[in-house]
Amino acid sequence: MHMLMKNARAFRDRAAARADEFGRLADGQSPQALFITCSDSRVIPSLITGARPGELFELRTAGSIIPAHDPDRHSSEAATIEYAVEVLGVADIVVCGHSHCGAVGAMVRREDLSAVPAVRGWLESASPPPVFTDPSSPAIAEAVQHHVMCQLRQLRDYPCVARRAAEGRLSLHGWFYEIDTGSVLVHRPHDDAFLPL
Repeated sequence: MHMLMKNARAFRDRAAARADEFGRLADGQSPQALFITCSDSRVIPSLITGARPGELFELRTAGSIIPAHDPDRHSSEAATIEYAVEVLGVADIVVCGHSHCGAVGAMVRREDLSAVPAVRGWLESASPPPVFTDPSSPAIAEAVQHHVMCQLRQLRDYPCVARRAAEGRLSLHGWFYEIDTGSVLVHRPHDDAFLPL
């Protein structure tokens, strides 16, 4: 924590060197995309995409899970999606899963999560993972990619997303990030496969 605090203290000087850029940010935001990904500390959207401040609106959840649309239940996730689409008018939404995902791995392996009931409940709210013949050693990358597609289907059920997509003003993208290589794969609907970006 000491190093994080030291860097935070020094950030003001670094921001002062970019005063014009940061001054414009104070006037408002107009991000290019909503980037939905896992809370995992190894997944850093701006590092992966090279986005500068103000270019990405981020939603990070355990396991990149997007809860099913429920007009009677308000959630932080639903509010973030709605705000990005209706207020900020993002043109693109990326759902990005990643290799070595503990959440998807736990779902696939049917791990006992009784010690972390909130985590268990959250993961149970997700679409079910694919069934593997050998759940003790599943291909996690394949499971995560399947999971990304499930989350995109959940996302399409949000009225604001469905309407904007139908109008041709919003595009949805499924990505898969490999932590150990830095590679990014994107789902290509024509091939129904995740291929290099």
